[in-house]
Amino acid sequence: TGSRAEGRSALPEPQAAHRTSACIPETFVTDYSTLPYRPCAGVMLVNADGKVFVGQRNDSPSEAWQMPQGGIDPGEDAEAAALRELGEETGVMPDKVALIAEAPGEFVYDLPPELLGKVWKGKWRGQTQRWFLYRFNGTDADIDIATEHQEFRGWRWSDPTDLPRLVVPFKTALYEEVLAAFAPHLGATS
Repeated sequence: TGSRAEGRSALPEPQAAHRTSACIPETFVTDYSTLPYRPCAGVMLVNADGKVFVGQRNDSPSEAWQMPQGGIDPGEDAEAAALRELGEETGVMPDKVALIAEAPGEFVYDLPPELLGKVWKGKWRGQTQRWFLYRFNGTDADIDIATEHQEFRGWRWSDPTDLPRLVVPFKTALYEEVLAAFAPHLGATS
């Protein structure tokens, strides 16, 4: 028999050719309507003066403000997710809040076309959200947005009616719906 070198072919083995083709980019989704919605939970946190907590987003160059919100992990209860997100984004612990109301049903929003395929690693076309209204029983010193994965660069208490004009435009209708759901429960308690 010949040496190992003599048995080699100048042509690539089929497996080698297959491995090389793996470098070709995958097909990208162009019909975003087939993507699912990301399940999320949100918190409207109101203080004794009837003002709502809003945080200014770190990842937006504009004046984008929002209430605490985030994804519901697989197997996680929506209210548990809301409280977890509240802590992760504001440092506010569950012993500093009291549940006032849960909005009926889910709220849905779609990402605008320029964000589809870019945010959330392109896995979602928008969000379905469950919302919870909590009374904040702490002091401003209990709020610390310098969390491990800081999402806000600033925060403030705002009048609830100002919320729709503070958020990114594609969330305006969502915030109007959340406000309408909680309207009977809003107002100062001091």
